[in-house]
Amino acid sequence: MKKSILFDLLPLAILLAFAACVQSDQNVKGNSFLDAAAMDKSVRPGDDFYAYVNGTWIKKTQIPANDIGVGGFFDLYNRTQDSLHALLDSVSKENYAKGTIDQKVGDFYASGMDSLTIEKRGLEPVKLYLQRVNDIKSTGDVMHYAIDLQRENISMIFGVGVTSDDKNSGMNIVVLSQAGLGLPDRDYYFKKDSANLAVIKAYQTYISSLFRLAGDDPAIADKKMMLVYNLEKELAESHKTNVELRNPKANYHKMAVAALNLEMPAFAWKRTIDDLGLHTDSVNLQQPKFYQKVDVLLKTSPLDAWKAYLEFHTLDAFSEALGKDFVKASFDYNGRALSGQQEQKPRWFRMVGSTDGHLGEALGEIYVKKYFTDSAKKRMLALVNNLQAAFVARINNLDWMSDSTKAKAREKLGAFVKKIGYPDKWRDYGKVTIDRKTYFENLISCDKNQYDFNAAKVGKPVDRSEWGMTPPTVNAYYNAYNNEIVFPAGILQYPSFDINADDAVNYGAVGMVIGHEMTHGFDDQGSQYDKNGNLKNWWSKEDSMEFAAKTKRIIDFYNHFVAVDTFHVNGALTTGENIADFGGLSIAYDAFKLTKEGQDSTTIDGLTPDQRFFMAYAQEWRSKYKDEFRRQLVAVDVHSPDKDRVIGPLENFGPFYTTFGVRQDDKMYIPENERIKIW
Repeated sequence: MKKSILFDLLPLAILLAFAACVQSDQNVKGNSFLDAAAMDKSVRPGDDFYAYVNGTWIKKTQIPANDIGVGGFFDLYNRTQDSLHALLDSVSKENYAKGTIDQKVGDFYASGMDSLTIEKRGLEPVKLYLQRVNDIKSTGDVMHYAIDLQRENISMIFGVGVTSDDKNSGMNIVVLSQAGLGLPDRDYYFKKDSANLAVIKAYQTYISSLFRLAGDDPAIADKKMMLVYNLEKELAESHKTNVELRNPKANYHKMAVAALNLEMPAFAWKRTIDDLGLHTDSVNLQQPKFYQKVDVLLKTSPLDAWKAYLEFHTLDAFSEALGKDFVKASFDYNGRALSGQQEQKPRWFRMVGSTDGHLGEALGEIYVKKYFTDSAKKRMLALVNNLQAAFVARINNLDWMSDSTKAKAREKLGAFVKKIGYPDKWRDYGKVTIDRKTYFENLISCDKNQYDFNAAKVGKPVDRSEWGMTPPTVNAYYNAYNNEIVFPAGILQYPSFDINADDAVNYGAVGMVIGHEMTHGFDDQGSQYDKNGNLKNWWSKEDSMEFAAKTKRIIDFYNHFVAVDTFHVNGALTTGENIADFGGLSIAYDAFKLTKEGQDSTTIDGLTPDQRFFMAYAQEWRSKYKDEFRRQLVAVDVHSPDKDRVIGPLENFGPFYTTFGVRQDDKMYIPENERIKIW
């Protein structure tokens, strides 16, 4: 279970769309690290602190046509992409020795940038796949094809992974999860509001478009589209909701392959597991009802439906590697309809993302040599250690937790593994073959290598030195299985972190991020794992009940926030992230007060250290999104909207009231005895 500070469960195409205009923030950095011009001083801090800090920026800033939003993390992501662009442009023009990471990274990028060759090849790269689908004669053939695509790291019908065993975290296990849908979430297939119906229509148009581009006439394409959509809708009926997926215990079902073979004969489980190259006698079948439904559909759905399904999902998987018409069709659905993005990103932007996605640690190794310093890593480690000490003090002072549970909490916190910047050991890409003239085949080579890399872990001890994000990634995460907090080099930049910034700014921005990830070890999910990463209770019964009651208050509190139009934040879906935001702010502030500046009253630009701390916090999370994208976030993202991530914790945090003189008649005011306090 990996929890990140920014976005979970979002399609890669959306994550690759983050960017924004950078100029204003560059000027801020050169001044005092806070953007005074962004403020709206006509708003009282206690009425809407987010608008007070960011209101003028929100009014004046426009979302570019080729983006889904703008804001602090967009700016940071954009600057990182610019750096990677310059790096890849340079590397791709050099003549490096065959087999070196520079050659592979440079030639991969060059192959993706060679749109003329890609266009000239047309459908040729995917024809063999389409012929194989056309030749399918039985359910067994359907499974054979799906398995072969899985071995190329492309999910067909079901999801396959290898990760730590929840109840034996030191060993790797095969994890089988629900999958098979083309819409972002199972609920999209059943909601009837106008915005959702527009997304369904766009998705159906996309399915038909790919069939037409592959050679079908419109009538046949539409017929096949309905077969695909109706089959997916049946699969969706068996999917757990996003809220249900948040329960680790309810999604752990370790089962013998032999037993599954008897229970679901259409899957032919023993042969399937062997053909997947996953040599094991047991798996974690996370969502059994989904697999039971697939087993039934393999026997009852028409073969033509399965063939249409496989054909579409093959074309969809490869659409970005085919000609411009496929790319446009994919963008019209994934970018325009789902996210509100009006224009596509330039090719270099997309190829930077593809290179990071397929050769991430090779690119990362080159990136950190140029853009990440040891001094930044040391400063960040000092921040992490200071927040860890502050968290210990908060645990000691809790008035609702028993001494025995506090001791276990301190043990878990003390056992945190801290990963900063980049891995100590880099991935080996020796089995990847890259040719600068064959982008499609380069993707296949990388994807096969990734699958084989994971498959080789089955039944072996977990390598706790591995990273789940690449070094240039603008994000951070907590991994419950390893009890680790991870901060890639990408996020350790302004406005999140700057080695030259004063403590108030760094603690208010990246300090909150650090505290957020630490608190994930103690949110409603992370708290179910012990210090070794095992799904094991370490709470007293009374403390567990008290924590559940506090969690319920968090859920109810966030249910009142309106995200967009009439769509409210889903408090149950966002529970863990909201708890982490509450804890992140509190721990960061306490850690800041341990510093010399935090104990001082010297002003900078007329602002006290405490004022700068809270303003840096609100500035880091400033953003504007397209409404389409915000609706998608409400449906699938486990994080609350950025404004609510600022307002919610502040409304419940006493030092904010003191710093800005929040009064009883202010809109953010909550009586002290009604404020939510957890960590």
